[in-house]
Amino acid sequence: MIDTVVARRYANALFALGKKEGEAALSTHGECLAALGKLLATAPGLDVTLKSPVIGVEEKKAVLDKLLGKLKADTTMRNFCFLLAEKERLAFLSEIAAWYGKLLDEAKGIVRGQCITAVQLSADKQSKLKDNLQKKAGTDIELTFAVDKDILGGMVLKMGDRVLDASLRAQLGILRETFKRGE
Repeated sequence: MIDTVVARRYANALFALGKKEGEAALSTHGECLAALGKLLATAPGLDVTLKSPVIGVEEKKAVLDKLLGKLKADTTMRNFCFLLAEKERLAFLSEIAAWYGKLLDEAKGIVRGQCITAVQLSADKQSKLKDNLQKKAGTDIELTFAVDKDILGGMVLKMGDRVLDASLRAQLGILRETFKRGE
């Protein structure tokens, strides 16, 4: 719970700074945070180094400086990351990146979702499904596709906090309950 509050607070602060700098800065900060989050996820040693209380703030700043140089981060992003180091908040960097991504999607009117099917959909069917959902929702949708053979058929669509379960497994469950009730 505390992790979420801290991450949300820092993400909101960076987002407010980005808004003042303009639309391009918002996107740039988001890309930099996402890239930094991916670096930390793929290099566990780096993540441990930045989170370690044994390693001093100046050493962490030096590591961050090199990372941010490779990512070509702007001054605001550098200062933000250095502030996280000074306040011992680097452990929350991935959560901050996730919250910032949500804020950015919300500002751009993008809804992210996942479509789970029993079989792999062709690129054409994926595109048609995405287009139909965008028309019905009236907003841009970023869909990821996954396969789960356990749903037997149909699909499960997760969009934000909503879940549409149109799978054969769910339909069979409903039918089973109907038979149990004797309807």
